[in-house]
Amino acid sequence: MRHPIILTLFAATIGLSACDQSGEAQVERAMQDINVVDETNLNDVMLTVGDPDEAVRYFANANANDPGRIDLQRGLAKSLIRAKRPTEAITAWQAVVANEDATNTDRVELADAFIRANQWDEAAATLNTVPPTYETFQRYRLEAMVADSRQQWEKADSFYETAVGLTTRPATVYNNWGFSKLTRGDFAAAERLFGDALRFNSNMFTAKNNLVLARGAQRNYAIPVIPMTQTERAQLMHTMALAAIKQNDITIGKSLLNDAINTHPQYFEEAARALEALENNTGN
Repeated sequence: MRHPIILTLFAATIGLSACDQSGEAQVERAMQDINVVDETNLNDVMLTVGDPDEAVRYFANANANDPGRIDLQRGLAKSLIRAKRPTEAITAWQAVVANEDATNTDRVELADAFIRANQWDEAAATLNTVPPTYETFQRYRLEAMVADSRQQWEKADSFYETAVGLTTRPATVYNNWGFSKLTRGDFAAAERLFGDALRFNSNMFTAKNNLVLARGAQRNYAIPVIPMTQTERAQLMHTMALAAIKQNDITIGKSLLNDAINTHPQYFEEAARALEALENNTGN
């Protein structure tokens, strides 16, 4: 008569044990989910606001501890780019591209790393592996740069134009396109493109300096009417002075150097040295 009771108690014990195990499994799964979220947040921080070299160490260690994870491989590759270590980034991006889960975006990033390392043929070959249906701003920006490197001007112009249409922040593209025109000797077109760059980002000093170079190449030595600080104005006068001197407009160059020295809120050593050298050469 005791057997049913014993069996019932035994079944209840098993049930409680199963519940405990199930509960532990649920807790473990929940903790894993939390860890994944925490890791994802940390990865994002490392890729954006963290110190680049620290991010490289973090993702290198993470890859060593959990090899084959494409998100960690990407993190290492991106961190190496941020740390200005393009040669190492190439190796990292190649590992990403070799992963079965690699995307066309990864291949474009590999091409970008090749360009940063001045390996233009490799960049072109990598971009050729990306299907033409993959149309993104980054892809066309890189295609334009590769075409520039090969002096394929019509292609470059076409790619730059397409890239501009695929972004709401085209300032850097306009600046690159303008510099391309500048190197070709099309100074008027370059001036327009640098002006376009500044319309989208009035703080881009590189575009301001390039604009002055384009104007100076046309012997237009007036500083353009664009937003600038007093220090920037002095620096642009210095750039314009060098452009004038290069074209043997010595008197204008001297005047601009004097203006640069007087405009700069601090001692402008570079301009003062250039003026001194110019006066010594003129005297001799």
